[in-house]
Amino acid sequence: MFWPGMGDPTKRKKTLRFLAISAAIGITVVLVSTTVISKVKEQDPLYHKCVNGLDITYHVSATLDIQVDGKKWIRPVYTGTDIPKDCERSMVFLDDGTIRGEWIKKYPFEVGQFLWMSGFPLRDMDETKSKIYVNEVESSNFIHTVVQDGVHYKAAFVTKNAGAPTFTPPKS
Repeated sequence: MFWPGMGDPTKRKKTLRFLAISAAIGITVVLVSTTVISKVKEQDPLYHKCVNGLDITYHVSATLDIQVDGKKWIRPVYTGTDIPKDCERSMVFLDDGTIRGEWIKKYPFEVGQFLWMSGFPLRDMDETKSKIYVNEVESSNFIHTVVQDGVHYKAAFVTKNAGAPTFTPPKS
């Protein structure tokens, strides 16, 4: 089979040189971007699985009550095996509604980060009708509300199909 640019020996050299330079540039870009991204992730508590052994200087703790269509949302049980049993996480969402964040320096933990970490189905919610309350006062920042120590947060979500008829059989 005759490949374009490979018939004439001069063109073949130019084509192979071009492919070698392109491969070298591609490999360099991948290595540099991977290194940069890993350095950025080192500084972010969202990507740190364990804070064991780190010099923790910042702690924040609050309560978060989540309601979906007026009913209390029950967090699903996490069954992941990627986190060791003796691991102390930088962000914790306990069953009693306590949210706790800790890091090596002051970090603006947001309510939405705790929702994301707990597997909350935000895509299924109507964000125009959903609200976040800080000590019973509505927050204008919605899920980007920064968590403050000792504050009570209430998240009232409405599903996208709230009030729409469903075609599932009734529960008896």
